[in-house]
Amino acid sequence: MSTTSPLDGLRFAFGTLTALPVRVTRWDREAARGGMLSAPVVGLVVGGCAAGLGLLLLYLGASPLLGAVASAAVPAVLTRGLHLDGLADTADGLGSGKPAEDALRIMKQSDIGPFGVLTLVLVLLAQVAALTQLYDTSWALGAVAALVSAATARLALTLAARAGVPAARPEGLGAAVAGVVPVRGAVLTVAAVTPAAAAVGAWWGPYGGGAVVLIGHVEPGALFEPYDAVRPALAVLAALAVAELLLRHCTRRFGGVTGDVFGALAETAATTALVVFCLGR
Repeated sequence: MSTTSPLDGLRFAFGTLTALPVRVTRWDREAARGGMLSAPVVGLVVGGCAAGLGLLLLYLGASPLLGAVASAAVPAVLTRGLHLDGLADTADGLGSGKPAEDALRIMKQSDIGPFGVLTLVLVLLAQVAALTQLYDTSWALGAVAALVSAATARLALTLAARAGVPAARPEGLGAAVAGVVPVRGAVLTVAAVTPAAAAVGAWWGPYGGGAVVLIGHVEPGALFEPYDAVRPALAVLAALAVAELLLRHCTRRFGGVTGDVFGALAETAATTALVVFCLGR
């Protein structure tokens, strides 16, 4: 019986979910299971890079808007736009109103239709607007939001790859990862990531000790509020709920998931998390 090491899963996750030069050494169901369970780790790396570039530009005197654009651009660059492309294709498929077979054929086409373009514009505007507001409120809060939203985007993929969710096609990334994650494993991953996000918010948030370490100062007049500690956890749960609604709709419309649907889920979860971070500010 073959065994899969944690490194096999990490290689699968980074090799399929990013453009980083990681060679996938195994392409089987066991490696895919480990990879999808490791997906939030990929999000931490991507989100850390996004937050890091945003903070660097702010430190060098850039505006919150420019920092936000940079933080939104990093995940697109590190994935070669894979998730954004999936979002656009899924929007075209859903917007076509055609039967599943025809909608899937539309999604496979190389061009982007009007539904895809509109969805891309609105989603990217929402991400940049949210990050601009957050960076303007607190550099640390914006950094935490960039980190948590990226991890949550990949956590949504872990849930979408759970047992019982079928593939819409017999080939492609969707077929390779559909149903590979046991439901218990998916639930445990959510149970691990959600409190971790709350801990990051409490430590790195605008008024926690990590803000001083990371940035060197706390904004004048800032006061600690309990909501700032739980905001990341709320963002994770809300993002997963919205992604789950989209997953179920796509499963009904297409008969299962595809690689494009996974990309749409990631971008939907990331955007929702960023919007939740902005609420109540």
